[in-house]
Amino acid sequence: MSSTPAAIPAAAPAPLDRIMQIASGYILSAALYATAKLGIPDLLQNGPCATKDLARITNSNEDALHRTLRALAGVGIFRETSSRVFELTPAAETLCTNAPNSMRDMVLWIADPFHFKIHAELPCALKTGTTVCERVTGFPAFDYFAKDKEESEVFNRAMTNLSAALIPAVLDAYDFSYLNGKTLVDVAGGHGYALTAILQKYPQIHGVLFDLEHVVAGAAPGIEDLGLSKRCATASGDFFKAVPAADAYFMKSILHDWDDERALAILQCCCHSGSKNAKVILVETVIAPGNEPHMAKWLDIEMLLLPGGRERTEAEFEELFSKAGFRLTRVLATKSPVSVIEAQKL
Repeated sequence: MSSTPAAIPAAAPAPLDRIMQIASGYILSAALYATAKLGIPDLLQNGPCATKDLARITNSNEDALHRTLRALAGVGIFRETSSRVFELTPAAETLCTNAPNSMRDMVLWIADPFHFKIHAELPCALKTGTTVCERVTGFPAFDYFAKDKEESEVFNRAMTNLSAALIPAVLDAYDFSYLNGKTLVDVAGGHGYALTAILQKYPQIHGVLFDLEHVVAGAAPGIEDLGLSKRCATASGDFFKAVPAADAYFMKSILHDWDDERALAILQCCCHSGSKNAKVILVETVIAPGNEPHMAKWLDIEMLLLPGGRERTEAEFEELFSKAGFRLTRVLATKSPVSVIEAQKL
């Protein structure tokens, strides 16, 4: 009786290889950023292309471009089909501008030179436990964005990019229909991608997009283009001091920007302005116990260094809600790295 030989498991990377792979990660980030910024993925959408032609179109050095694409092909981003000819892989397709759930704008934010400067100061943060943004730029993170319009636009496009990738999973996991005829405020909702997606699916809900004045100003054209002007108002202000009255408050990736004291202040404003039994609906990562890899653990370092916030465990969310006058009611996993966290006013 014959038997099929058992497959030999792939050998784990040697410790030296593993450390070097991690230590050189910034090189991969830089290569990813540079090719995305040049628009290389868009140029490969119609099929394989030689680096000499890609270099000519993008006014780049052909040899340098080939070496960069070759390195990225080694980690599954692009594929060299023949000598100096490259094509897209599934991972590279996410860098195309018009791809479903494109991550191009997010890559142009998270891997840009600004971040290299910020993360270079991690040793300082390990000593002090505080954000390093002011050390690098002279300003707290969101004050800096208000000052640097170009970086602010990169950030806002990235947040819209992230919303486009996450909101379908949120809408699949969470039913907003109990808010029919009621008002939902998107606190610090940026350009309104998340709120308008909710309003499009639930035509009986009224929305208010609330953010800083210079941010909200960029949202109005999109709201009008979607035909939502009559159901989606805009308002600006300081969410540490007050938020508009509502039956529910939606926040995507907002509380993680802030330490517990300031996150509590935001939630207390929601409690004060919210109607009886008002709800807070958060879209955040939730850190699970154990050593399993998760995006939340790396995002937590970003929060430490840039705005001074943190990712949280379920128990930490529950404690924060309780102090603000809410009760954690449920945590719903989604088909994405984020969860929907719901709390109700006591």
